Amino acid sequence: MRTGVANLPLHGGRAPPWLFKRMVSLAEGILEVTVDEYGTRVLLQRISDPFWFQALSCVLGYDWHSSGTTTVTCGALKEALKRTEIDLVIAGGKGAASRRTPREIEDASSSLELGEDQTSSMVRNSRMSAKVDTAALQDGHDLYHHVYMFDSECNWAVVQQGMCDSSKMARRYHWLGEGLTDLVSEPHSALMGEKTVGVLDMTSRDSSGCRNASLDLVNDGPRRFRHFLRETTPMNQRTLDDWCSAPCGPRGYGASNKSGPSPRYVDVLSMPRSINWRALEEAYESQPSNYETLLGMEGVGPSTVRALSLVSELVYGEEPSWRDPVKYSFAVGGKDGVPFPVDRRAMDEAADVLRRGVDAARVGDRDRLRAVGRLRKLVPPDIQ
Repeated sequence: MRTGVANLPLHGGRAPPWLFKRMVSLAEGILEVTVDEYGTRVLLQRISDPFWFQALSCVLGYDWHSSGTTTVTCGALKEALKRTEIDLVIAGGKGAASRRTPREIEDASSSLELGEDQTSSMVRNSRMSAKVDTAALQDGHDLYHHVYMFDSECNWAVVQQGMCDSSKMARRYHWLGEGLTDLVSEPHSALMGEKTVGVLDMTSRDSSGCRNASLDLVNDGPRRFRHFLRETTPMNQRTLDDWCSAPCGPRGYGASNKSGPSPRYVDVLSMPRSINWRALEEAYESQPSNYETLLGMEGVGPSTVRALSLVSELVYGEEPSWRDPVKYSFAVGGKDGVPFPVDRRAMDEAADVLRRGVDAARVGDRDRLRAVGRLRKLVPPDIQ
């Protein structure tokens, strides 16, 4: 498995119109060739691969490491799809466009002839992926970009991005619906960004016990949770540091031979200042059957998830994971002239070659399209 870190710093400005126009044109050719050869299902698989997505952005001539690698590339793909007859939809986008995702899914579902249940499932997947990366995975990056991609067979993928205000660094979250059975237990196909500390990851398999304990706390009622919350805040304890470094806490919690608290316990002191008690009352009345249902409820946000996880750890010893789950190539140049300025002529010619190859394949002549694939063999391995 390939792992690594990609830095995605915030770059100001917009993609120049002359470049974005060419990005759309070249993306159109790449989409049509890929779908013609492999189908939309494989295309979604590739988009959910951060290495392929990063390479695609570079091939389109945008940037190799900025936050715009995500937003502008997705924008170009969305515009390119409008010019094709491919049965694939990209809904959402950056900022206000991300909030239009449910409506765009519903509008596009009729053209793909999806049923009401299928459409509702698509909308739910979109909302849950955003909720998970907002509340269940608390890594200091606020989501500002969300796109949901799906085809007529209900295969789907999500590419969304968050920004850390203090570091001005972005983080990209990839999802793939294929084979995904649990939206709250390690659902990502990949995450891309700079590793950080103090991450609360309730999606980790290591957090499964904490998720179950959080659900029990909600179903037991807000009154019991308020009691536990008061008992576990530092002002009501002799010294939390001494308790955490004791040889053994309740039910084996805190077992350690180290002197002094582990660094991660510093984060335990960061109790949320506000909790949506009305949301907890409503959750108690509905008695959610699993953590996914709880997380999907309106009003259950980062503060509530964090408080539940910390009380679950301190009272029941069910620890959440505090480990950060974050685990290219140029063809025609890059927007900022790195590694060299965009070659506009080469970009136009590449798009034209792809378009002519697709047109020929549609009338039964696939030799020209296969020739495009053979061209790669002529490029020396050290510069592929």
